[in-house]
Parts: sequence; C-alpha cells; structure tokens
Amino acid sequence: MELTVKKYDLQRELELAQGVVERKTTIPILSNVLVEAKGDRLGITATDLELGIKTSCPAKVKKDGASTVPARRLYEIIRLLPDAEVHLKELENHWVELRCARAHFKLVGMAKDNYPVLPVVPHTLVKIPASILSRLISKTEFSVSVEESRYTLNAALMILKPDSLTMVATDGHRLAHVENPVRFEGLTAEVRVLVPKKAMTEVARLLKEVEADSLVEFARNDSHLFFNVGAEPSARLLIARLLTGQFPNYEAVLPRENNRIVVLDRDTVAAAIRRVALVADPRSHAIRLQLDKEKLEISASSSEYGEAKEELIPPKAYTDEPLAIGFNADYLLDFLGAAAEGPISFEFKDDQSAGQMRPLAEEELKYRYIIMPMRL
Repeated sequence: MELTVKKYDLQRELELAQGVVERKTTIPILSNVLVEAKGDRLGITATDLELGIKTSCPAKVKKDGASTVPARRLYEIIRLLPDAEVHLKELENHWVELRCARAHFKLVGMAKDNYPVLPVVPHTLVKIPASILSRLISKTEFSVSVEESRYTLNAALMILKPDSLTMVATDGHRLAHVENPVRFEGLTAEVRVLVPKKAMTEVARLLKEVEADSLVEFARNDSHLFFNVGAEPSARLLIARLLTGQFPNYEAVLPRENNRIVVLDRDTVAAAIRRVALVADPRSHAIRLQLDKEKLEISASSSEYGEAKEELIPPKAYTDEPLAIGFNADYLLDFLGAAAEGPISFEFKDDQSAGQMRPLAEEELKYRYIIMPMRL
C-alpha cells in the first residue's frame, strides 16, 4: 500500500470514525482503523463489533493495499500536521510510514486479515430525507436510557410507515414521541426497528456532513441496520447491530385527559427554569410549577443552596383549578432545547399524573414530550 492524500480530507474522515472505535477493549485490533488504498480512494473502516463505519476520501494511489493502524494515534498525528499532502506507505511487519512536509512517523500496525469483516449491505428498504432523520434524532435522543440493565430502552423505536416516519424514546421517567409526515416509495407495510443510542449519535454526526435535501438509504437484515449517508463515491456507511427485544407499549402511557393547559413562550420559560434550577437539590434537580389564576410560579429550594422563585404571566390567562406539580428541571430543559421557538403547550391532569408538552410552532410534526412528576 502506498498513496498520497490531502491532510484535511483524511482528518475529516478519521474524525468521523473516532466515535465508533473501541477505546477500552480486550481485542487490540478494535482500537485500530482499517485503511485500504484502491483505485483513486482511501477507504477507512472502524468497528467495535456493535457499530461499524465505512468511509473514504480521494487519494493518489501508487500501490493498492491495506493495513490497520491505531485509530486515536493516527487521528492525533494527522490533526497536528501542517496543511500539506500526507504520504502513507506500508512497510514490513505491518508498520506504516507517514510523511508530511518535514514530519516523519512510523506506526506499528496489525495484519488486515485479523480485522473484523463488516456485513454486506442488503437491498435498500427506503430513502429517508436527511433533514427529517436529523430532526427526529435531535428531538428524541436525549430521552434514550443510559442504564445498561434495561437494554431495550438503550435505543429509540423507529417506525416506518408508507406515509410517515416516527421515532419514540424513553428512559422510564420521560418519553419523547415525534411523527413526521413523509412518503416512502415502495414501502407497503409498517416496519419497526430499535436504533441504539450510539448509532443515533453517529448517524447525527454523519448527517451534519451532507446537504439537508440529500437522502439516507436505509436497509436492514436479520442482524443489522444500515444507514448510507451521502452520494457515491463519498457516501459514508454506518452499520449497527440490531437490538432484539420488545420496546415498551408507549401508546398506553400517552396522556388523554390532560385538560389543564397553559401556553408559554419557549425561551421565556426555559430561561426562568435555568435560573431557578441554580438552587435546586443537586441530586434530584427538582423544581416546582405552581399554576394559579393568571400566573405560573416556578420555584426550587435546597438546604445546600437556598430558595428561588420566578413568576411568569401567560399570554392567555390560566382559568382552571390551581395545580402544584414537581419535575426534574434537566428533563424539562432537554425538551425545551429541542423544541422549536415559539409557544409551548404545557398540559396537566393532576399532580400525580404525567405532564405533556407540545411545541405549537411545529404541530405538523406531532411532537409530544411526556414527563413523570416528582414528589415535592
């Protein structure tokens, strides 16, 4: 293997691979990336056996070949090099020589034959607009559970229908649900898959690299999900192991009788929550919402920091019965950060039932956020 590649091109692709590379592993080769020179491109592959990425960049290939090199070390070296062409050459015993301007490195590699082979991409199931997939991930990713004991909650449920795309995520304390109208040609039946949280994060990173009007080719087989982002020959492929198991029956927890409603501006209420939360208990992050005639009072207190409260006057007066309910401030801010600017509908039943929030500026999305109350 011998080739020359632009520093910026190589750095960009290596950076996208960093989130996939396994840092702490008992299998040393998983800390490496597979670099393959062929034709007029340099291919880069990384995997942790649960997630894999294949990407490439233009290169002047003098000799076809492949090797594996430490992913993090190679990226750090490339990142610090001057903006010039990088020359890579495979040496004996799988070492790789790297030259750029006056810099010269020799890296200890490993045989490519020991690198895991990623599965072959099956036939494309649907083509998803990049802007829509990015939007749905950003509005649900924060609700995915990080507790490994509940592995089916470590993923979001993606539901493909002929005329819509839905994503649902929950950690047991809150649930984010968003449905986007979109027409999928050739799809005749509903498809449900669990998209792991790490895969969501990496797909979102890839989507930032492409135009909003581009399409993501989505496919699946019995064991993996495939997201092909961008157009050939620069497309980037993310492969995620398919999670098995049953996602909770989320429809059963969607509120239907939350008739106590107050509408507030997103930025106004988010700013007030941030201020009040500064004195909230550092363990529970609990704040109190007190709904009274014509006002909403947000308050918090802790023995460690003190007390705070702030009053908000809704544009349309609240006329229902008074209500006091507690929530985790961080959970509220996660939603408000993902919701569109403008009015937010806060909908309650009582102080013991889940609250629901909806951004009224994007009602076509059917975006709803359900959050369990806290004992005050």
